[in-house]
Amino acid sequence: MGLQNPGQMKLHSGGIVWKRQGGGKLIEVDKSDIEGVTWMKVPKTNQLGVQIKDGLYYKFTGFRDQDVVSLTNFFQSTCGITVREKQLSVSGRNWGEVDLNGNMLAFMVGSKQAFEVSLADVSQTQLQGKNDVILEFHVDDTTGANEVFRSRIMSMADVGAGGEDAVVTFESIAILTPRGRYIVELHMSFLRLQGQANDFKIQYSSVVRLFLLPKSNQPHTFVIISLDPPIRKGQTLYPHIVMQFESDYVVQSELAMNEDLYNTKYKDKLELSYKALIHEVFTTILRGLSGAKVTKPGKFRSCQDGYAVKSSLKAEDGILYPLEKSFFFLPKPPTLILHEEIDYVEFERHAAGGSNMHYFDLLIRLKSEQEHLFRNIQRNEYHNLYEFISSKGLKIMNLGDGQPTAGIKKVLENDDDDAVDPHLERIKNAAGDDESDEEDSDFVADKDDEGSPTDDSGGDDSDASKSGEEKEARAKKEIKKDLPPKASTSKKKPKDDEDGKKKKQKKKKDPNAPKRAMSGFMFFSKLERENLKKTNPGISFTDVGRVLGEKWKKMSAEEKEPYEAKAREDKQRYKDEISGYKNTQPMNIDSANVTDSA
Repeated sequence: MGLQNPGQMKLHSGGIVWKRQGGGKLIEVDKSDIEGVTWMKVPKTNQLGVQIKDGLYYKFTGFRDQDVVSLTNFFQSTCGITVREKQLSVSGRNWGEVDLNGNMLAFMVGSKQAFEVSLADVSQTQLQGKNDVILEFHVDDTTGANEVFRSRIMSMADVGAGGEDAVVTFESIAILTPRGRYIVELHMSFLRLQGQANDFKIQYSSVVRLFLLPKSNQPHTFVIISLDPPIRKGQTLYPHIVMQFESDYVVQSELAMNEDLYNTKYKDKLELSYKALIHEVFTTILRGLSGAKVTKPGKFRSCQDGYAVKSSLKAEDGILYPLEKSFFFLPKPPTLILHEEIDYVEFERHAAGGSNMHYFDLLIRLKSEQEHLFRNIQRNEYHNLYEFISSKGLKIMNLGDGQPTAGIKKVLENDDDDAVDPHLERIKNAAGDDESDEEDSDFVADKDDEGSPTDDSGGDDSDASKSGEEKEARAKKEIKKDLPPKASTSKKKPKDDEDGKKKKQKKKKDPNAPKRAMSGFMFFSKLERENLKKTNPGISFTDVGRVLGEKWKKMSAEEKEPYEAKAREDKQRYKDEISGYKNTQPMNIDSANVTDSA
């Protein structure tokens, strides 16, 4: 069925609006422009087809069976449009009739449709013999538009025979995604990236936005071209082209454009010659030709007066740019997160002790329930990040609270390393106050219940069950053990580790403690496990978990919703019970003014 873009559809009395998930161009169809609407049953779901009077044909896939009736009634009563039902031929016959409707070609077997193609994707057609017609398509869509589409663009743009020539060319540009060095040509209606192994041709109609983002304390500047639809290299899609320019490199460029065309179309957008920094010249010319808007850094400043903070996403180190309407992580994987898609953000501490005490993590949870964890952010960036996020009205969650915990703010306000020794304070607290262990473990238990991965797990979800409670409790017991003999050495640590583990195993859980909340998958497994055992007698415990996990991954968001609803109710139940069971210990991040940059 080709490339599918997830998004949201809104139907109203005036027509249809579809918005792609993650941002991009809207598809708006006015009621008066609709020529026909069809339903078709396709594998696993239903497809809604909307025929437009100018020949375009939109297909929306992912509707449930119950949606068909409600949407059919809506089109009939509100828009006055009768919805037709189309059936898909599955007989396997390869003879039938050809139906041309607008820009769509359908092959019909009887009254059922075998397949259909868009004529806009046809690059060439030929007659072969007396009765055969050959249609040729693109071998790889990354090579750009087909000849028919290119001819139409040239005729509409009135560029004449000179349209083949590039307006300006930039040699040997470093592109980080897709990686390589390319010759970048800017034409009237498209840009071209020519590398040793790849050749991309991108229509300006696919350019959604440009980003011009300087790197902190480095002589380079990022220029990002956001695309919709993305380009493809093999099986990999690239929605963002990440270019890297030398910040202080000056270039002089002349535009290869005749004066008549310049005066009629580009006089207010471009100049015929430029002499400036290369990233500014490139962005200015591309913006003038494509009409795309340029986003630059906003009000955020890091502790070193930069535009971004260093962090890690998954296994990749990079830079996180807090922008006025989004967050952008670069260079790999380039990840754009719009503010309007964010449900909440959460600051997470690292386990005390060692080099990790100088860092914290930032968790961003989207309304779609997807999460992005930006790890290893320097501790002295907390104030700037917190103030910026607060000013944007984004919800900040720590242990279910809408405000940051007092422990973070209080400790981070202390910038004097010599005034307080955090390590010494922890030793004193561990030796003199037995309640600190319990309070810290309660904090981490709550945090695990919120679904946040542990910081020491390296991002592996399978380690999430081994919470910071076990690690911190063990570490503090080791400190208690080491405190009386003042001249303890590192040789004793392995033995202490073993003793700590043994003691941890003997620790009994409070029977009065509230039962932790269950996830949506746990509710699903609880319901389906017995059915699976009945249908598969003798199945092993490991295979049960594997099969249930595969079923859960294949389920749609709508199918998961009943279980997720139960999980949300159980989560609220646990919050209410734990708040009455024991007060939560505030988060505590040791303070130090870390000025070194990794």
